[in-house]
Formats: sequence, C-alpha cells, structure tokens
Amino acid sequence: MVFRDTLKEPKLKVEGAGRDSTITVNLQNGVQAQFPAYLEEDMGISQKNLQSLASILLTRNVNNNIGKGLLERQMLGFDLEQISLEEMEHSLAERTVENRDVQASDDSFLPGLHEDTALDILAWSCRSDYPILACVNKKFKKLLGSGYLYRLRRRLGVIEHWVYLACILMPWEAFDPVRQRWMRLPRMPCDECFTYADKESLAVGTELLVFGRELSGFAIWMYSLLSHEWARCPPMILPRCLFGSSSLGEIAIIAGGSDKNGRILRSAELYNSELGVWQNLPDMNLPRKLCSGFFMDGKFYVIGGMSSQTECLSCGEEYNLETRTWRRIENMYTVSSAGHPAMRSPPLVAVVNNQLYSADQATNEVKKYDKINNTWSVVKQLPVRADSSHGWGLAFKACGNSLLVIGGHRGPEGEVIVLHSWDPQDRTMHGPEWDVLAVKERAGAFVYNCAVMGC
Repeated sequence: MVFRDTLKEPKLKVEGAGRDSTITVNLQNGVQAQFPAYLEEDMGISQKNLQSLASILLTRNVNNNIGKGLLERQMLGFDLEQISLEEMEHSLAERTVENRDVQASDDSFLPGLHEDTALDILAWSCRSDYPILACVNKKFKKLLGSGYLYRLRRRLGVIEHWVYLACILMPWEAFDPVRQRWMRLPRMPCDECFTYADKESLAVGTELLVFGRELSGFAIWMYSLLSHEWARCPPMILPRCLFGSSSLGEIAIIAGGSDKNGRILRSAELYNSELGVWQNLPDMNLPRKLCSGFFMDGKFYVIGGMSSQTECLSCGEEYNLETRTWRRIENMYTVSSAGHPAMRSPPLVAVVNNQLYSADQATNEVKKYDKINNTWSVVKQLPVRADSSHGWGLAFKACGNSLLVIGGHRGPEGEVIVLHSWDPQDRTMHGPEWDVLAVKERAGAFVYNCAVMGC
C-alpha cells in the first residue's frame, strides 16, 4: 500500500508521567511532534492514533496517490465506521478534478495533498480527534477555531451526534456514542441563582445554549464547541422561559413561553448561531407555555402546553420558514388527564427520519404520529417509568437514526443514569428491545437538562 511504501514506521516514546508530560513522536528525517500526555488519559486518544495522525500531518513528500490509502481506517486511526466511504471517494475525486492543474504545496494541512483535498479528508475524520489537531500547530488551531471544518462537514453530509447531559450530581458532560466516551465540560461561570434555578437547553450549530435565571433576570449561557469555553449568549429580544424550541443546522426557533411577569406569550424568535443574532418571527395563533417544539420536513412545529393557568392545548401549530406563516393543526396532541396540567412536563417528543414520536408521561408508551390522518399509535413501551414524576427528570431525544431515552435508575449499587437507544427502522437485529447505550454512575437519578448536538 502507499503508506507502507512511503512512510517508515514512527517510533513513539512517552516521556515523564502525569498531566504535564508529553508524548513525543519521532518521524523520519529527524522530524518530531509533541502532544500533551493528558490527551490519552482524559480523551481516550490511543498512542496508535497519535502515531498515524502525526505521520500523516508531519511526513513530507507523500505520494500523490495517497487519497486511496487515506480511505483505509486502520492506516489513519480515524473512526470512519459511521461514514459512507463511497461518498468520501466521490468527494475526493471531485477535488482531484478541480485541482488537477494546481501543484500540491508542502504548506498544505496534509503535506503532499492539495489544500481542498486535505480539508475534505479532515472534514471526514472523526471530530473526537479534532482536539489533537489543534495541538499540532497554530494553523490547525486557527482552522478548528474558525468553524470552517464544521461548515464543510455540513455540506458533505458528515454528521456525528453527541449527547450533552446535566444531572443532579454532576456538571455538564458530553457523551460520544461512537467512541463510548464521556467528556466533562468546563464549569459554567454563572452566578449561584442560575446554578440552582430551573434551566432549559438547546444545541444549535456548534453551540450548546442553556437558558435560566440569574439575580439580574433571564440569562443564556453558551458553550462553544470551537473554543471549548462558556460565554454569555446575546439575550432574546423578549426573554422568556417555559418555551418550545428546536434547532435545524445553524438556526433555532424559540416559541411561546412566559415572560418575567408570568404573561403567557405567543411570540417567536429565530436564533442564528453563526451570526449570533436573534430576530423576531410572526406571532403564533395562540399563546402557550410548557410546550414543545421540533422540526419535521423542514418546518417548525409547536405542540402541547397551556394557554392559561388552567387550559391545556391539544392543537399544534406549524411554521413555514419560506412563507413566514403559522398554520393551526387541530387535535395534533392528545392531552393526558392524569395529574394537574401545571405539574406535567412539556410533551416528550423527538423526530427521527422526519417521523414524530412521543413518550407518553401517563402510560409509559412510545407513540408514533401519523401525518396524514393526524393520529397517534403505540409502537413500544418505554424502558423506564415516566409516570412516577409526570415526565420530569427524563430525556426523550433523537440521535441520528435512533431514539434515546435517558433516565435514572436506582439499584443495589446506588443511582445511575442509563442511556437507552432504539432504531425504529431496525426490525430484525434487536427486535422490540431497547439497547443500553451507556450507563453513567454516580450521576444521581434525575436528568435536569439534555441536548443532542449533530455536527
């Protein structure tokens, strides 16, 4: 193969021990690369991956036919199991045609390759490896901080979903389902009021937004995947809580909710994460709070909630982004009669492959929505009980082609958070059972906030 004919096997030596030590990779011609040792300990980056990555990034005069070799996962050390290699080959072929008259430069991100081809390869690689790339040199760090790779991934259709959780006994953590790895986020620099107040969360683009209340009023804290830091997000035009929300790519829509005086709202706003700005949208037909939002077939929907302190809503509303109009849909969501309306959580809904599912808080059932007949049918039992706390403390999310149910479990060894997964289209391999995707120990038994970021 090209790699074995061109490159000598690098020798890896770990110097010292602990977080301040470094991993030195010695390549041919005396070239060396150093990576922080904690990348292996905290991030699960293996020495083999460091070898492969350093070889690719730092070795000069690589054969121009390297494109085919880069598609082989074992040589790269990248995780391409979830990526279509045929699509990647097609992308690389297009780049080759575009750049056939352009000479490759040693200043490219991957020496010996044209810049555009190198960027395509980096975009196809697993984003778990991006922190390593940022350690290579300032050029890589600047590239990753610009967000360009994530925009390129979106154009190529490369999406990896990470789950972000905040539970009772732990700060925010991210979970990578492909690598089965938990990553703790930096502590949010908010005041004590925000820490203990009720919060809502939403992932949009490469940002995790957390909505809550500080001593001075409503506030939004934003975690950036690019900088790995928390910062204040620009406030909404009309700050609110208890709203319905959802994201589509780099935009998100917030609808309804209550203002600081408790007034139930019918207004809606759109947030653009790349521009960092909010803009007003037309008002909904009805005010509502404690509602849920989702995108389906390119349109935004709001269902459930209350229009007053006692009146529950069974109708839904559909927002068309092209015509900027709302359409009311009667009897779109069945209102449960169990418990007081104000005690129930907003509807637990998720959209997988443009199909809407809900987790019924009263019957512990998963239901699927029929768009044509405007009806719901039972498809599955939940793997945890939602009725014991009226739907609170439980997350029901879409993660790629699967549904996720995340909830607490009390066992003989204490309280744990369990991530259950089910692919609605997989009728043969797993049957009717839920897969246990992960178990988070010492996390309590209550999910306060959960968001899934796909980028």
